Amino acid sequence: MAVDVVCRMSVDEKNAKFRSEHKGTQYYFCCAACKKSFDANPARYVRN
Repeated sequence: MAVDVVCRMSVDEKNAKFRSEHKGTQYYFCCAACKKSFDANPARYVRN
């Protein structure tokens, strides 16, 4: 299971409908709203 980095909900990456790639890493989301928030500002949710 992956963790939605926006809302911290568990997401089954095999069946995830919403996903984004950022700096070579795949991120999975529980809903379109979380994906939209991440895509607008990924640095807010990812620590490098």
